[in-house]
Amino acid sequence: MLDIRALVERVGPALLRTVISPEPNTVAGDVVIAEPDQPTTATGGDLVLGVGINDVEQAVRLVRDCGEQGAAAVLLKPPVSAEAAVVEAVRGADVALVEVRPGTAWAQLVWLIRAALAGGIRQAEESGIGVADLFRLADAVADVVDAPVTIEDAHSQVLAYSARQDLTDPARISTIMGRKQPDDVLAKFRARGTFRQLIKGSSAIFVPAQQDGTLPRLVMPIRMGGELLGSMWAVVPGPVSEERATAFADTAPLVALQLLRWRAVADVQRRRTAEQVRLLLDGSDGWRGAASELAVPNEEHRVIAIEMPASDEPAEGQRLAMWEWITRGIGRRPLVTEIGTVLYALVPDRARGGGWPELRQALLSHDLSPRPLVAVGTSVAVTDIPGSRAQADELIGMLRTGLVRQPVAVYEDLWHLLVLSRMAGAATDAGVAALGPLAVLREHDRGQGTDYQATLHAWLRHPGDPRQASRELRVHPNTFRYRMKRIGQLVEVDLDDADVRSALLVQLLAERWAQHG
Repeated sequence: MLDIRALVERVGPALLRTVISPEPNTVAGDVVIAEPDQPTTATGGDLVLGVGINDVEQAVRLVRDCGEQGAAAVLLKPPVSAEAAVVEAVRGADVALVEVRPGTAWAQLVWLIRAALAGGIRQAEESGIGVADLFRLADAVADVVDAPVTIEDAHSQVLAYSARQDLTDPARISTIMGRKQPDDVLAKFRARGTFRQLIKGSSAIFVPAQQDGTLPRLVMPIRMGGELLGSMWAVVPGPVSEERATAFADTAPLVALQLLRWRAVADVQRRRTAEQVRLLLDGSDGWRGAASELAVPNEEHRVIAIEMPASDEPAEGQRLAMWEWITRGIGRRPLVTEIGTVLYALVPDRARGGGWPELRQALLSHDLSPRPLVAVGTSVAVTDIPGSRAQADELIGMLRTGLVRQPVAVYEDLWHLLVLSRMAGAATDAGVAALGPLAVLREHDRGQGTDYQATLHAWLRHPGDPRQASRELRVHPNTFRYRMKRIGQLVEVDLDDADVRSALLVQLLAERWAQHG
């Protein structure tokens, strides 16, 4: 058993924050979902989740009910969790107040709290599978929407279902028994356009009751990385409040992530392949055996590094979705693995039959927003794969900083930028920035708000062509000439000397690239 303080700590500060602490050693009971404007069914020690409570008066009534029922804590989202009237009511009701961080899915919270109460979080983290299986997740989603739920794949196969299915209709019972929606049931939903909405949409769909007695459904597509992975179906008594529908929709990314994790763990061959690909990328002992086991053809290959940018979807889920997409139907299945936050694909550098050009075209045409960062090492023999991986990693670093902005960054096309990047690092380590007159211009720019370093850089890039240099800076040529005159007054520098010009250019390039490194 856990006391509430330990529970909040175990679930983590990223999701929960204690506003008003419970009494020491207050033991947490079960999780109860509160209905807006309805008396709570909480009993002694329960944790009451204010799903859909976004009004101060509703929150105050809930707190008072919880106090009367002996609940241990009320969990609310801001801004109501910080309202003075709510805090005062909590103090008077003698319950704890825990703030749920914005953006937290209520189903995720139910799932995590119950796993923590069962002692499952640490064990699940060590196993790498997640805090519970899909069936527990279905139960958590069912609690949020207050209706029996099924989680189905993109082919309407039932992957998991919640409790309380006996309260549904014959169509749902047949679905559970057959682990798939029956053909006649599918035909009814197709006729209503439900599946067309699922394929195209990303929000919850309400399907009214049908004449044959089929109860209403609330249906939510499960997507990740632009791909439809499946759907959730809740059997509801009638139209659902906006708060409940929103809470149901908020669970979809969590379900998608867990579904992808479940697939990855369940696919033994995929895990074995990923381990062997890592040996090839690292050049570790045993890489020859790995190449043999993977039947890597004796021809040149490229390493492609893919990193998912920040978005509303979890990065892990995006990587797993990209992994599935890459290995599904793009010629000969590319060899894929995950190292840290980067996904790596190893593909032959051939024109046909699942080679790099085919994968490149697929990556460019894949409709993702925001687009992933894609970096490609040079074509190498199987023995030199770690070198191609190192080049891809270097390019990924430049994509992260914005120094490179191509949708697909290929080593051969960008070698000159790598030269500048490496030069900047070496020059910085050697302390070249402190040499010569450039330090005076740097301090003047910082103190006076001038732009003399950029002016000098433009002059060095376009010597003898002030008009082109001024266009680069987007200033009038007379302004550019005035700035160059002032530079000559500030520092003594012989710009007629080719070696001096080269040294200044190296310093300026090194400083500019080091700022982005």
